[in-house]
Amino acid sequence: MTHMLNGKVVAITGASRGIGAATAREFADLGAKVVLLARSRDAIAALAGEIGDAALAVPCDVMRFWEVEAALNAAADTFGSLDVLINNAGVIEPVARLQDADPDGWSQAIDINLKGTFNGIRAALPLMEGRGGTIIGISSGAATSALEGWSHYCASKAAALMLTRCLHKEMGDRGIRALGLSPGTVATQMQVEIKASGVNPVAQLDWSDHIPPEWPAKALAWMCTPDADEYLGGDISLRDEGVRAKVGLA
Repeated sequence: MTHMLNGKVVAITGASRGIGAATAREFADLGAKVVLLARSRDAIAALAGEIGDAALAVPCDVMRFWEVEAALNAAADTFGSLDVLINNAGVIEPVARLQDADPDGWSQAIDINLKGTFNGIRAALPLMEGRGGTIIGISSGAATSALEGWSHYCASKAAALMLTRCLHKEMGDRGIRALGLSPGTVATQMQVEIKASGVNPVAQLDWSDHIPPEWPAKALAWMCTPDADEYLGGDISLRDEGVRAKVGLA
């Protein structure tokens, strides 16, 4: 049913690399218009150039609500609507045990992972209300499992999961589809940083243990269709073999 994405307008935060960039390519391949949001101006401009007229690059810091609001308004002004928001922007640094954590770095991770997700939701709703839309957050097993050195990440992902649940409760009966994707470990720059930290079992994984970013990208496209409606208001785990089969992954 991913053919239903043809002509839809999809905004993706953290679109400069990793899951975000793979998702932009996947949606564009399915005929969607993609709006690339990230702080890395040159990277999203290059990706938009690669995709062509179906892409718009908007430099944006998700920590600043007014920037997110302006970016999503630009998406709607350029392409006529906003149908999907993928709240993908997130950071894992600084990895540190609580007793050693830098307060400013800890706070910034919360600002990006949690407040950035809220900013996206808050800016998207006025553009979607009355016509419907899908808002997906990139979740994590860390939302429900504590990991050493990841207090900032676990806390922010747990809170972001609750945002998804609150969004579903408040807006699910008004045409807003709210879901989260927990992709498992993905072969991106974040895993390089995790490996370098040497902290907790995730850092001990081999690179071959991680799935490619194209897998969550395909899952995100599938989640925008009615086939995923049974998961509304919660997380979909890509570690689940049944889910992988539904998405069409090996």
